[in-house]
Amino acid sequence: MAVAALLSTALDPISPASAQTFGSRYTSTAPKDCRVTGAGTEVDDSTIRTCPGKAGLVVVITEDDLRETVSVGRNRAAAAREPAAQVWFGPFNSTEHTVEWRTANGKPFAIIQRWHIADNADEDKNGRPIAKPMLAVIRLPPGVCHVAYIDAQANPKANELARKAADELARDFKCGKDEVKVIGANGRAVGLARR
Repeated sequence: MAVAALLSTALDPISPASAQTFGSRYTSTAPKDCRVTGAGTEVDDSTIRTCPGKAGLVVVITEDDLRETVSVGRNRAAAAREPAAQVWFGPFNSTEHTVEWRTANGKPFAIIQRWHIADNADEDKNGRPIAKPMLAVIRLPPGVCHVAYIDAQANPKANELARKAADELARDFKCGKDEVKVIGANGRAVGLARR
C-alpha cells in the first residue's frame, strides 16, 4: 500500500504553482502614446500622463518639480489612490518611456521601469547633475507599490535581476508592511533613491 501511495505521488502532474510560465510584454509611456493633462507654461507646472497598459490597466506618470511618480490602476483615479502614487525620490528624476510588464501565465503582476536619478555630487562639464540609472520593480493591483530597486550601473545584468525580483517577490509583497528590497550590488542610484 505504501509503494502504491509513493507511485501515485510520483506520477501526479506538476502542481499549477510550479508550472507557471513567466514572460514580458512592453508598453510605452512616451507623451505621444499617452493622454497628457495639466501641461502648463511655467517651469514648475505639473503634468500627468495616462498611458495604456496591459489587462485593462493604465500607467499614470505624474511629473512635478522635475520629479516623477509612477502608479498603475484601472483608471487615473484608481492609480492616484495607490501607495506608488505617493513615492517621490528626493533628487530630480525621470523615467524611461518603456514599461516592462511581467506576466505569469499571461497575467501581469508587476512592472519594471528604468529611472534616472540626478546626482548633484557628480556634474557634467556644464555643471548639470549626471543622472544615475536604476530599475524599479512595482507590484500591480491589488496594491501598487515599489517592491525592489536594482542599480543599473552597479549590476551588469540589472534587467535579469529585476525580472527575478519581480517573479519572486512582487505577488506576495505587502504594501505598507514590507520594506523595498535592494537587489544586487548597491550603487549610487539606489543610494540617491533611498535618501
